[in-house]
Amino acid sequence: MAEDINIKDEAANEENKNEAANDEHKTKGKSRKKTGTKMKKTKSASKAKENKLHEKVDDMEANLAELNDKYLRLFSEFDNYRKRTNKERLELLKTASEEVIIELLPVIDDFERGIKALEDNDALQTSVEGMKLIYNKFLGILTKKGLEAMNSIGESFDTDFHEAITNIPAPSEELIGKVVDEIEKGYLLNGKVIRFARVVVGQ
Repeated sequence: MAEDINIKDEAANEENKNEAANDEHKTKGKSRKKTGTKMKKTKSASKAKENKLHEKVDDMEANLAELNDKYLRLFSEFDNYRKRTNKERLELLKTASEEVIIELLPVIDDFERGIKALEDNDALQTSVEGMKLIYNKFLGILTKKGLEAMNSIGESFDTDFHEAITNIPAPSEELIGKVVDEIEKGYLLNGKVIRFARVVVGQ
């Protein structure tokens, strides 16, 4: 009887040990499942965070490219504006001086006629030289501003520079179609015609 009781106790203890071992195994399994779930959640959160960072970087790069494009456009527009205003200012200065110089051309004509009249009437040499001195000084100032007299006599008639007053028979074959005489001298200002030469053309 005692032996049967001991056997039963041992069997019960063994059964309890097995149950305890099963419970422990189940607990560890649940713990592993929870740990695996947490790791998956952590990886998922990390991936989402990384994606957001990439999106922010992409947005920042796009904004930077847009700002850089705007800067280049503004710089280009400002540079064009600066060049245009400088050009307009130079043209304004040239135009202003051009108007004044055109108004002074008849004064040059008067000087030349006056000098010729003095020479033709055998005026005192000192008077002629004094007139020429003033004329040359005046003409020199205008020359520094870009004024240039045309040399028309003997040149081929050119409508870009000459205005034909009349045609006359050419004194020689070489002067056919060329300027034979000059009624009024023509002038250039910085390479631009400001007064056409009024000429007589041989034919």
